[in-house]
Amino acid sequence: MITAARYRLIALAALGALVAIVVTGAAVRLTGSGLGCDDWPACNNQRLIDVSSKHAAIEQVNRLFTGIVSIAVIAAVLGSVIRRPRRSDLIWLSAGLVAGVVGQAVLGGITVLVDLHPVAVQGHMLLSLVLVATAVVLVHRASEPDDGDLVRPVSPEINRHVVAIGVLTAVALVTGTVVTGAGPHAGDEDVQRFGVDIGSAARVHSVTVWLAVAGMLALAWRLRRRPSERAHLSEWISSWVFIALLQGAIGYVQYFNEIPALLVGIHVFGATSLWAVTVAVVLRTVPVRRGAEVAVAGDGANSLSRPVSAITAD
Repeated sequence: MITAARYRLIALAALGALVAIVVTGAAVRLTGSGLGCDDWPACNNQRLIDVSSKHAAIEQVNRLFTGIVSIAVIAAVLGSVIRRPRRSDLIWLSAGLVAGVVGQAVLGGITVLVDLHPVAVQGHMLLSLVLVATAVVLVHRASEPDDGDLVRPVSPEINRHVVAIGVLTAVALVTGTVVTGAGPHAGDEDVQRFGVDIGSAARVHSVTVWLAVAGMLALAWRLRRRPSERAHLSEWISSWVFIALLQGAIGYVQYFNEIPALLVGIHVFGATSLWAVTVAVVLRTVPVRRGAEVAVAGDGANSLSRPVSAITAD
């Protein structure tokens, strides 16, 4: 039997592994090792595992790290089954992680077989972000009490505002993958790139990022007269703004310095972290199961503390 507290640690481990493999995958591309192994699942047609060259070794390490991720998500599924009390939401979320990792393995193989076509590489990254989001939801749900009424921690209009920020952030991440697909770090010198000007792609990406930042700053302004909602969200908003502004600074520095690989790698880690925090902020605004009352701020300076009676538990 696994306790709720221990299962939350398992979910956190799965989240950490999924974030880490995004970075190791970026390292493969940034070191030009994307075709270090030109076959799949074997490294090449002679050897299952080949570390005879630097590029092959880097690609093999990334593939082997997939095993660690697989163990982490399988542990999350098994843990959800033997956790007491057992909860179907945790089982389905953790099973989704396993399905996603299997999908990543298949897509990774396809990516190699199509010689790192930018659409395949882009899909690989976006699926990674979907898995990170799912893991954040799993951690969030695993942190909730097992019973109790569903309550709304913020007003519906604030929830809609935060969801809009989430959508803008997702658009910014997609445009960022287009910049990557048009840039010099393709994983190999001779592979196909997106047929767009990288300068134009970078400008579009920059606009989407700053729209998301503007949305978050507008939310902070809107919360100034909503003390209970501000207290509920302020820590996560501060984290989001810090990461986003740091990401913007790194983005401009790398663009005006011929896109050095190290900064791109840091930028990928920052983008993944920003996405995880974005999902966490959205989850802070949706109905949650709690035994205690949750403060809900109104339009004015005063706030109410009450459960939302219109929402019932599952």
